[in-house]
Amino acid sequence: MDDEDGYFGERCAASYDETADVYGPGEVAATVGVLARLAGSGRALELGIGTGRIALPLAARGVPVHGIDLSRAMVARLRAKPGGDAIGVTIGDFATTRVDGTFRLVYLVFNTIMNLTSQAAQVACFRTAAAHLAPGGCFVIEVGVPSLRRLPPGQTVLPWHVSPERSVFYSYDLATQAMQGHYIEFTDGRGGYSSIPFRYVWPSELDLMAELAGLVLRDRWAGWAEEPFTGDSTKHVSVWEKLRG
Repeated sequence: MDDEDGYFGERCAASYDETADVYGPGEVAATVGVLARLAGSGRALELGIGTGRIALPLAARGVPVHGIDLSRAMVARLRAKPGGDAIGVTIGDFATTRVDGTFRLVYLVFNTIMNLTSQAAQVACFRTAAAHLAPGGCFVIEVGVPSLRRLPPGQTVLPWHVSPERSVFYSYDLATQAMQGHYIEFTDGRGGYSSIPFRYVWPSELDLMAELAGLVLRDRWAGWAEEPFTGDSTKHVSVWEKLRG
């Protein structure tokens, strides 16, 4: 990832928890339930901890959580929440930053792996996760399946959300797997535009990254309710386990 607060500075942090399309009703509880089970009595490391939307309820379940994040503005929002001061956070690029100790669980939710905009950075992230895991520990990623089938014929721009207040479009470079998110917001008759770069990644590609890091696929679901993953699934929750010995 690039500069410290480049895409996730105060403007993003101030409204991040209010973004309606991030987590639907009950999804945080379902997410935390799966992660708590995988962590067991061990520690958990969240890559891209942000405002603590998952870390705080996970810690409330009795799981010791540490986080890594590049954005001081997002972490400040975490610190301002009840219990936020009890969660350790290391400021840095989660693809490469190392912290002390080992963990039973390392996790990366809500498409955050795509904020790493090169294959090399995504591979490095898997190696970082594996380096933090105790043998038998798990690395969990939640990420969307690339939406290329939804692209209109002959086009590379996909409307994702369109309303009078906010519109979101994604553009795709099919040769490089580069994505660009385009965000248009209207307030009091005035419009604002911002964009964020991503790199979309296929499930099979993630499995190869895991193998390079010494991890093996244990489970893959279509969501946090552990639904079967099929060719029609729009996202997946994948669990890779660190080999013992």
